[in-house]
Amino acid sequence: MKKGQILEGKVDHVDFPNKGVVFAEDGTPVVVKNTIPGQSVRVSVNKARKGKCEGRLLDILEQSPLQLERSACRYDGICGGCNYQSLPYEKQLALKEEQVKKLLDDAILPENRTYEYWGIKESPRKNEYRNKMEFSFGDEYKDGPLALGMHRRNSFYDVVSVPDCQIVDGDFRTILRSTLAFFQEKETSYYHKQRHTGYLRHLLVRKAVKTGDILVDLVTTTQLCDIGHDGGTSQYTADDERQLLQGWCEVLLAQRYEGRLIGILHTKNDSVADAICDQGTDILQGQDFFFEELLGLRFKITPFSFFQTNSLGAEVLYDTVRQFVGEALTGQNVVFDLYSGTGTIAQMLALVAKKVVGVEIVEEAVEAAKANAVLNGLHNCEFICGDVLKVIDTLTDRPDYIVLDPPRDGIHPKALGKIIHYQVPHMIYISCKPSSLARDLEALQAGGYVVEKMCMVDMFPGTVHVETVCFMSLKI
Repeated sequence: MKKGQILEGKVDHVDFPNKGVVFAEDGTPVVVKNTIPGQSVRVSVNKARKGKCEGRLLDILEQSPLQLERSACRYDGICGGCNYQSLPYEKQLALKEEQVKKLLDDAILPENRTYEYWGIKESPRKNEYRNKMEFSFGDEYKDGPLALGMHRRNSFYDVVSVPDCQIVDGDFRTILRSTLAFFQEKETSYYHKQRHTGYLRHLLVRKAVKTGDILVDLVTTTQLCDIGHDGGTSQYTADDERQLLQGWCEVLLAQRYEGRLIGILHTKNDSVADAICDQGTDILQGQDFFFEELLGLRFKITPFSFFQTNSLGAEVLYDTVRQFVGEALTGQNVVFDLYSGTGTIAQMLALVAKKVVGVEIVEEAVEAAKANAVLNGLHNCEFICGDVLKVIDTLTDRPDYIVLDPPRDGIHPKALGKIIHYQVPHMIYISCKPSSLARDLEALQAGGYVVEKMCMVDMFPGTVHVETVCFMSLKI
């Protein structure tokens, strides 16, 4: 096959995370993202290598028998946030389970595939499950009206307004709609990624499931100005900005919520990167934190705290970890929780361990972990800020048990070598990216570890993502 060639065919299967495979007439596999098994598609080949090609989806000629007659979300196929909204939930689970099981079984040595398999666990909520959303400001097309929502699929610039988003609850939607309407009326500019000019960047919304408390944070540049179509600008004063933000606060406070709006914030971010960077946050109304509860423990959440985005799903995930640990912890063990985040897992295990040492590179997360341990009356937790690769050389405790919950890209190979060197009897690896887990399993098996138990937990209905938990033991 050649680059630019047009191909029509049926999606044979989808590999993790969303790589559909269509076979050309000569048998060449063509990888096409954002497809579903059984769909008939038209594809343009944009990369051609010997024996393997990649294609860009041009059109869906026929829907898959797996799909619903009508998608659960009206933005399906347009918004880049979800991929599986057109599938019944049981089909989503089956597809994720098949993909991840195959990926990991290919990584596990044949003689070690006798592990105890727990299948995939459902999210307690299939819709309206997210406790945090980062909406983006922009326009839906060049020079179009102000939009607020998610990036359009396969687009870096276009933003799709999603006032009826299915993965958040009504309070999120109320905040999104009222914020967009206010700034549209005020004709406020958004930050233009190419020109690096404009004001509005992101809207961050967090809500505790157990208490219903809500935090809203408007992220802007320090460039409050009007930008005309001719490129000219009209600058505003600090008083103008205060009045604008106060007007926005008044609009939010006038809305009716199922939960309780307890904090409205303003974060400044002049970074060029298209990500939220806290360069100073002001409290416009109320407070800048709330509390969430997981499995009987309380956690203080601030605007930029790392916390699982599906609170009820997190309880399923952490309960699975607790079941995997079982009787391995006797109350006399030392546990290392590496990549510990805000210390949720560490504190859960501290209830049944002698001591837990958490290591995390994000300073704010470490401070939150320390505060949360005090909040929960746990005095056998130690949290250290630093890179696992470097900190692990300074630890004086000898672990009996290691928990790994790394970022999406997995564990640095040198750090993984140091972790294996401890030769602890048991490890537990929690992964939000199974392909990274599959890669790290090769090194862990070479170091003498075998998978004893494995389970998936669906924390992200409607999307391609899934959490995987592996319990490993050192071969004697």
